[in-house]
Amino acid sequence: MKQVVQNYKSGELTVLDVPVPGCKPGGVLVRSAYSLISTGTELMKVSEAGMSMVGKARSRPDQVAKVMQSVATNGVPATYRKVMGKLDSYTPLGYSLCGVVEQVGAGIDDVKAGDLVACAGNEHALHAELNWVPKNLYTPVPDGLAPRHAAFGTVGSIALQGVRQGEPQLGEVALVIGLGLIGQLVVQLLTASGVRVVGADPDPARCELAARLGAAACGDPASAAVETAVAELTGGHGVDQVYLAAGGGSNQPVELAAKLSRDRGRVVDIGKCRLDLPWNAYYEKELDVRFSRSYGPGRYDPEYELAGRDYPIGYVRWTERRNLACFLDLLARGSVDVEPLISHVADFDDAVETYRRLKNGELKAVAVLFRYPEQAGTTEEAAAPAVTVPAVRRTGSAPVRATTSPVRLAFIGAGNYATSMLLPHLAQRDGVELSTVVTTTALSAANAQRKFGFAGATTDLDAVLGDKTIDAVFVVTRHSSHAELTRKALLAGKAVFVEKPLALTEDELAGVLAAVEESGNDRLQVGFNRRFAPLLTEAKQRFGVRTGPASLRYLINAGRLDHGSWYLRQGTEGTRFAGEGGHFIDTASWLLDADPVSVYATAPSGNEDLQIALRYPDGSTATLSYVTSGPAGFPKETLDLIADGRALRLDDFVRASVYGRKRWVSSRLPKARDKGQNAELAAFVKAVRTGDPMPVPLESLVATTAATLAVQTGLASGAPVTLEPPR
Repeated sequence: MKQVVQNYKSGELTVLDVPVPGCKPGGVLVRSAYSLISTGTELMKVSEAGMSMVGKARSRPDQVAKVMQSVATNGVPATYRKVMGKLDSYTPLGYSLCGVVEQVGAGIDDVKAGDLVACAGNEHALHAELNWVPKNLYTPVPDGLAPRHAAFGTVGSIALQGVRQGEPQLGEVALVIGLGLIGQLVVQLLTASGVRVVGADPDPARCELAARLGAAACGDPASAAVETAVAELTGGHGVDQVYLAAGGGSNQPVELAAKLSRDRGRVVDIGKCRLDLPWNAYYEKELDVRFSRSYGPGRYDPEYELAGRDYPIGYVRWTERRNLACFLDLLARGSVDVEPLISHVADFDDAVETYRRLKNGELKAVAVLFRYPEQAGTTEEAAAPAVTVPAVRRTGSAPVRATTSPVRLAFIGAGNYATSMLLPHLAQRDGVELSTVVTTTALSAANAQRKFGFAGATTDLDAVLGDKTIDAVFVVTRHSSHAELTRKALLAGKAVFVEKPLALTEDELAGVLAAVEESGNDRLQVGFNRRFAPLLTEAKQRFGVRTGPASLRYLINAGRLDHGSWYLRQGTEGTRFAGEGGHFIDTASWLLDADPVSVYATAPSGNEDLQIALRYPDGSTATLSYVTSGPAGFPKETLDLIADGRALRLDDFVRASVYGRKRWVSSRLPKARDKGQNAELAAFVKAVRTGDPMPVPLESLVATTAATLAVQTGLASGAPVTLEPPR
């Protein structure tokens, strides 16, 4: 088998062929699926190996002291031979992985061959294809948790043990100094515990990431921003806890901890930073300095780690194995999210190059994973993950209305999008009557009624759904409510216009389709307006019919969201792409006249930028670049479609062009970007009035929603997701 090793004397790092470890009693043999590079601990070790002998000695004075003691005891020649022998040998790297149990040793009854486990230990969870892991250093992975996420188990346990040492309580304020991998996890764990967190790190990207993951404020420790944030959050008293998750030789973290702590606050050292405590500062506040020892109780105890002797839970509630299981449970329940921390996933065979890039600074990373060769029938990589596109079943005919009367509309929700992009187009439209607006707050309903002329305003949803005179309902609420409100309106016999997304989960999508089947009502439209944009529809018409496969590139410069935006509430409202990504998938599918058959998504760490590749039945491909880190002045949407020697270009709904035998360029700049809302609403109202088919087939809406949901599945698996046709 292959294993990553390093010669500490020469600094050589290589992937070495070594014998397969035996499966001893009291443990299991695990075939690795993903292992995590600790960009702090491991890179420090790699860097030390590249130093001169003097540099090595300076970096490890503790080892120098041991050498001097050996000289005094054994003499120089014997000590020299011993030291050189130890230095000039291969040492392993790695201590956090997820893999599949391949063989079970005697005395093990909690897992079996084929089970997925997370493993810990710098002697047992190595960057190697196979590892023997003793009982107290592995734990089963909860159902549904992706192996690449479970590989964070050990570092998560380190962060969790540090938080436990701080004894956080609801409502407290904590300062996390150092926002690397451990620091980012500490931020999330504290936030999940009801603690408000201030982060400190000189790297703006890490500060931004921590803010997205729950920190109330972040900033450079050398600036006044951190001190100001602490003062505002604590009323000038100082933070209750400080977590030192920084490395390096500076004493600044320790000094900043004393400065920003409250009287009798707690300071917890998790990382390996300089600890020259300024006596006066710590004495005057009587600060409680605590150390967090790695993964938790049991660490460095051979009776626990190797002999498998557990500590009674009544005496030691959280051992290192229980911490490991607890962290995996937090991941599985969505209380902690490690996906944004993954900067890069490298094939295991590229380990040496990956370390080189990390060491030289070419690869800026919070967390890097090694992905191991495919394992038949054992992990998520054994077969490409698949999402089944739900079948659309209709058991009856759609509701029929009189075509002579005005179409009576009700709005559920009257937020910014409804009042700026939809209602202005409907308020003065002939043949439309705005019947009732429903909101959760009375004042917003009254405002919408006054501004747009609704006949009634209410907070009673059931009254609107039970009103048989209302023909169609617009669902323009927050994302988490779309599917349930759509389901209820369909069952009430209403035509439904729901803003994107239709659903945030596969179960929600299935619920909507169950309502269609139960009621026979398939009168549904999702607000995918771009296919109705006049400039784009004309460009598609001039491009003409394709005969061969096409290549489509779509750049979406989504931009950053303001701090506090409800779009950032991923726990309830889904990811940002889940909320609006259907727009762009629908546009690509409409231009290519087909629904996608597979989705492949990748994402760098530190932001929400996505690269998404869609494949279509005829071999066409669409690449979506959804970026949040671009400049504000750059166009939001640019699109290129190339096929059959022709090209179509769209420049942010301002100008379009088609290149072929003849060149066409839109003749003038429109007064405003028309992204199709007016034409979309006209088509929907006409379909409701006449009983004609909805503007977009329901099967297409479902396929687009399934493809949007598959993006998150693909990010979790690191593999293409097949969109299987309905059975």
